[in-house]
Amino acid sequence: MSTVVTLNPATGEQLAEYPAFSDAEVDAALDRAAAAQNGWAALPFPGRAAVLRRAAEVLRAGTEELALLATREMGKPVAESRAEVEKCATACDFYAEHAGDFLADEPVATSADRSWIGYEPVGVVLAVMPWNFPLWQVLRFAAPALMAGNAALLKHSPNTTGCALAVQRVLTDAGAPEGLFTALVVAEPDVPAVTRRLIEDARIGAVTITGSERAGRAVGSAAGEAIKKSVLELGGSDPFVVLADADLPRVAATAARGRFLNAGQSCISPKRFVVDASVAEEFSRLLVAEVERLTVGDPESPGTDVGPMAREDLLVGVHRQVEASVAAGARLLTGGRRLEGPGTFYAPTVLAGVEPGQPAYDEELFGPVATVIVADGDDEAVRVANDTRFGLGASVWTADPERGIAVARRIRSGAAFVNAVVASDVRMPFGGTRASGYGRELAAAGIREFTDVRTWWVLDEPAATAPTSE
Repeated sequence: MSTVVTLNPATGEQLAEYPAFSDAEVDAALDRAAAAQNGWAALPFPGRAAVLRRAAEVLRAGTEELALLATREMGKPVAESRAEVEKCATACDFYAEHAGDFLADEPVATSADRSWIGYEPVGVVLAVMPWNFPLWQVLRFAAPALMAGNAALLKHSPNTTGCALAVQRVLTDAGAPEGLFTALVVAEPDVPAVTRRLIEDARIGAVTITGSERAGRAVGSAAGEAIKKSVLELGGSDPFVVLADADLPRVAATAARGRFLNAGQSCISPKRFVVDASVAEEFSRLLVAEVERLTVGDPESPGTDVGPMAREDLLVGVHRQVEASVAAGARLLTGGRRLEGPGTFYAPTVLAGVEPGQPAYDEELFGPVATVIVADGDDEAVRVANDTRFGLGASVWTADPERGIAVARRIRSGAAFVNAVVASDVRMPFGGTRASGYGRELAAAGIREFTDVRTWWVLDEPAATAPTSE
């Protein structure tokens, strides 16, 4: 029998071993989900909302246990894990409160006696989710998908299997019908085949993935072949544009915290610091000072700012990118090395002199590495910000917010923030452009992704004539 093993990245020690699902067990989970979905969809919004509200209560009551599980499985500081649990609870409360309004029938004035737009569930939603926010990534799809009347199957990252099963327990304890939400434990070699087989099944109405470009292409391709709705939230290399009039000490402090949250393992963390030439040297000095003040260590310790990277292969990959960038002309201002001792700890790193042709410029660096790119004026900053295949988020920093808005309007991204670090908010749509994916999560747009939009046209008596055009 295949198994999935989870490891603590701070120590390298084994946490747990889980039996992987057989094909028959995957099929049984889909059978249960499809059966549960029919009754769940027939339940009015207040009934579904009651389950989501109880899920929020269960999450908050179990904050310490859930936070410690996330920290031990993927390494983020426990304070960040606690905040993640609360964000999950907030999402459950939000959709419990607003889903009925978001999906209410919308009357439209036509020549019919009655006509309206309806939003109806797609059936079963398959989600392929990543390890970096192992609870939030799941609940931010599950809360809207379930409130829309769907069932859900989750294929989580193997290294956060415990978190996947914990979310299933939360929803079960909250009163979700048996089989409505199931975490599938799939052995790594079987993931492509299992995912494709599920997408091809007629009962799967939509698929959503947060992950790499490679995984997004595979899932998006399979969904396209099966003619299924898909939402892709993929990588990012977000620009953090510092204009000449920015408050450099405050911005540098915020930049360091924003970049090294979750050890830099966030799709929307600022990765490319595009800084006006007139202040680039001073900003770099301040940034390095802030980075060197960060405490790297045991993620279960309350004083830790940066924990380990989630896996050995991720650390090796980031270090390879740093070394290749330095070899190609980038300057290492701090960090750039693995820390001694057990665990996958990498020193917070700042690279300057970053230019095209270097991995630090051309690729996403998914780890604790900040890159400084000098731009000569606002126009050059916009050009550099757009000089990427990604388009997830962007932030602009300036003493003049109107100037910041004007600059941000010229940057292609799914989110634009002025004088704030890009972050997801359940009240606002979240998603990217270009290689960062398509579709939206959160807010009204996010829940509607998991519905079929239906046109209704009603006459009180049969029409006297047929239309003369389609």
